[in-house]
Amino acid sequence: MAKKTTKKTTKRKPRVKEVAAAAPPAGLEPTAAPIAMGDVLGQSRAMAVLEDAMRTDRVHHAWVFHGPVGVGKFTAALAFAAALLDPSTAADLSGRFAPDPESPVQRLLASGTHPDLVVVKKELAVVSRDDRVRAGKQMTIAKEVLAEFLIEPAAKTRAVAGDSLAGKVFIVDEAELMAREGQNALLKTLEEPPPGTVVILVTSNEDRLLPTIRSRAQRVAFTPIGRAAMDAWLGGHDEFSAIDPSEREWLVAFADGSPGMFERAREAGFFAWHQTLEPKLNAVDAGRYVSDLGPTMHALVEERAQAVVKATPNASKDAANRAAAAQLFRLIGERYRRRLAEAVVGPVDADEPPMPLRAIDAVQQAQGMLDRNVSLQFVAESLSVSLASRG
Repeated sequence: MAKKTTKKTTKRKPRVKEVAAAAPPAGLEPTAAPIAMGDVLGQSRAMAVLEDAMRTDRVHHAWVFHGPVGVGKFTAALAFAAALLDPSTAADLSGRFAPDPESPVQRLLASGTHPDLVVVKKELAVVSRDDRVRAGKQMTIAKEVLAEFLIEPAAKTRAVAGDSLAGKVFIVDEAELMAREGQNALLKTLEEPPPGTVVILVTSNEDRLLPTIRSRAQRVAFTPIGRAAMDAWLGGHDEFSAIDPSEREWLVAFADGSPGMFERAREAGFFAWHQTLEPKLNAVDAGRYVSDLGPTMHALVEERAQAVVKATPNASKDAANRAAAAQLFRLIGERYRRRLAEAVVGPVDADEPPMPLRAIDAVQQAQGMLDRNVSLQFVAESLSVSLASRG
């Protein structure tokens, strides 16, 4: 447990030892500045769990933030870390916990140079001390990355002294990418945490964490945010106002309560995917076989994967293909889920389920084939044939 012995009920002058800011590792994007816990949109239940923990003055040393992609788990982890690391954090008149935004700790965090907050992600491989890790493809969070950037630093004394709820916070983003040997190596740190250390595992696939990892952590569930919260988030980004209204509404529907998914879909041009695929899928729905549907899906995924690899040093082409294919399958699957909601009235006939349900099953089978390392080109052709046979 990370424990603080002095009960905090009012703001007070923090005792903080100033340290020189550390520059972020070369070749990596800096971590975004944290927002206040009260500003995390649409996750009031999850944030209440975290505030309740802070209110007791005892914060568990290990957490799993789990839920769909892009709903605010990482944003919440940063906000929680910012509050834990700052001696000025206290409850305001409304009972919400927040640090002094002008404190020395918040200035370090805003610049991305706080030495006691470490975000561990697969991209750290490019700055690893291990030549083999630096040269490797970024498909997983390597055991060596966990050792170098979490396990070893956790055992060292905090750099910024102060009377805070935590001395060091480590956030593992996409924690499901930790290989089994890396998760096993992390177990000792979770079982016998150094005093004042907090580890937050952020994952959209909790089942890929070992049971021994999950059993040693407090779990906090994050869910898709509501339309009001989504609109508030969109309103806070001026760059979205220039999006064509039809594209914006499509992106909102596709994101399904996930701001992160909205951003990914917009940046990747998924609305253009939709415009390309929709006429072909309409023809399939009408019972026609579309010979170029498979090649078109394959080309869209390949184009997206190549763009990712070009923009990211040492990125894995295979991993980029899988990620792009997963987005394609989500796009097609969501299309047929909407069709299903419109088509089904009353119980579903198990012997002859409606076409949208059979199409969703075909998409799930395609994802399973890709997970078994079947070639993307074959998967795309197979899905094309399956969708046509379910028309």
